Amino acid sequence: MDKLEYQDSTKTENVHVVDRIKLLYPNVNEEETPLPRSWSPTDKCNSIYVHNFRVHYKGVGKSHNDAASVRTAHPVPAACGLYYFEVKIISKGRDGYMGIGLTAQNFKANRLPGWDKGSYGYHGDDGNSFCSSGNGQPYGPTFTTGDIIGCGVNLVENTCFYTKNGHHLGIAFRDLPVRKTKLYPTVGLQTPGEIVDANFGQEPFKFDIEDMLKELRASTKASIYNFPVPDDQGDWTSILHKMVSSYLVHHGFSSTAEAFAKSTGQTFNEDLASIKTRQKILKLVLSGRMGHAIDQTIRSYPNLLESNQNLLFMLKCRQFVEMVNGCDFDNDSARDSPLTQTSSVIQSTKTYQNGSTTTTQQQQNSNLVISDPNNDNLEHQSFKNNLSLQSHDKDQNNKNVNNGSSGVNNINIQELNQINSYNNSNDQYLVVAAMDNTNESNSSDVEMENGHNNSMNGFKNGSSNKTHNIIDGDEEMDVDGSPVCIKSTNKSGVERMLEFGRELFQMSQRLERENGINEANQKMLEDAFSLLAYSNPWASPLGWQLCPSRRETICAALNSAILESMNYSWRPPLEINIAHASELLRLMSNSNLGACAFVTVDDMLHEEATISN
Repeated sequence: MDKLEYQDSTKTENVHVVDRIKLLYPNVNEEETPLPRSWSPTDKCNSIYVHNFRVHYKGVGKSHNDAASVRTAHPVPAACGLYYFEVKIISKGRDGYMGIGLTAQNFKANRLPGWDKGSYGYHGDDGNSFCSSGNGQPYGPTFTTGDIIGCGVNLVENTCFYTKNGHHLGIAFRDLPVRKTKLYPTVGLQTPGEIVDANFGQEPFKFDIEDMLKELRASTKASIYNFPVPDDQGDWTSILHKMVSSYLVHHGFSSTAEAFAKSTGQTFNEDLASIKTRQKILKLVLSGRMGHAIDQTIRSYPNLLESNQNLLFMLKCRQFVEMVNGCDFDNDSARDSPLTQTSSVIQSTKTYQNGSTTTTQQQQNSNLVISDPNNDNLEHQSFKNNLSLQSHDKDQNNKNVNNGSSGVNNINIQELNQINSYNNSNDQYLVVAAMDNTNESNSSDVEMENGHNNSMNGFKNGSSNKTHNIIDGDEEMDVDGSPVCIKSTNKSGVERMLEFGRELFQMSQRLERENGINEANQKMLEDAFSLLAYSNPWASPLGWQLCPSRRETICAALNSAILESMNYSWRPPLEINIAHASELLRLMSNSNLGACAFVTVDDMLHEEATISN
């Protein structure tokens, strides 16, 4: 029967490929504990021939000494909770001396499962079960050609059961040492002509294992709900209220925190004005206005970023990404620009390099964005190949800069192509280092109209003065949590972004000199700069950086740093408890406690929310 209820599939050219085995055991982390998916090509007797899922006996089969077994490549993970596989008897051969069951890692490949210590088997010739002994016990019916025998391991109750042709035969073994011993699905054959096929879940099972999984899932949750809480452990309601209150304060939900505190009689240490200040900064980050967020952070917490340069570097890298995304420029100027129809930084540069901001229909067609990632990769490669062809223009471009051309540095396509070859250069920081040489004398700080210096360590944020005046005032700042990002750039925006990239690179070099190599910072910078290698960065292999959800990590890091600077916890107790529960589930899996397979923290939270509603 095929009653899988999970929806986890990949689509390839209109064909849905479903990993049925993974769907059966969703809580198993196969990077740590792979599932048994196939027979082992090495852990078998020489008399056994294995081809895919088929096992064929090739021995002489004269006595018990001619028995041969094969086990799976991996043991049963505890996080399965309930593991099940089936074996179809293709041919019983001469005598049908076949055994199906489980063995420990150090099993004897020339013995049927169940005959030796650490092995358990159900044999077809007599229907007996063998529990680490050569003496069998009556268990079930015999099986022969055409029968389908299933073997299930209950890692919650430490039992093993069998099925025949979809019918449950009852528990065969109890008190399995699953906490101390890794068990492998195993098949043993003994006489010529015996052939079996295994189904580890890649095909629908004959037996309805889903009903058993549902029962175990329900019983596990019931044990959690019914767990007794001693009366001497304190007032749980008050504790939970404090956890919720601290969570709201931590994340800057000032209005909700205030209302919740009044209704529950809670108090919080941080004053309301401080919470609202943090809330403003976090909204700026989540809306992609990184330059303004950095400026407001410097004003409100003057020493925070100065003393945490890695955090500042993270914010600056995100600001560069938002510039590519079109969210960190002044929106009004972007809308007024005649280049707002241009879809990428590269195309904008191509347009104004030719001395014109208007294009013919033919030029417009050539600048159309092709969202096919493969096409982007080809363009990425073509930029790399064309770099050497355009290098001869460098001297002339430098002359244009010296002759007083407008713009920050009169950035040209040759410089942008240097960015495009960034990842494939022998010097991985060639991109901005090459551009630094053109403007070493023009890196002075920018003074703001309101008297604030919009820089930190010689680093310009590139945000407009208009917003600073709003932030400096006492009135509430209105930050749109979901702004319309201008996914295009004008000439000045491109110039500003490229200069910002130079300064970002200079900062990375300074941090490397002062603190040594930081691989995380290097990776951030590399990923951010690489966006410029594509005509349509949003459809590129690195386009994930432009997703608004990526701001959340930056937001959380900045929020935690602000709270720590005020001697508050960097993480609220509610999140700590949830993380603790998740870690306990992981430790249960490592300790072979099968109940961890039938519950997750998210499941419990969602179920509680459903019950509450």
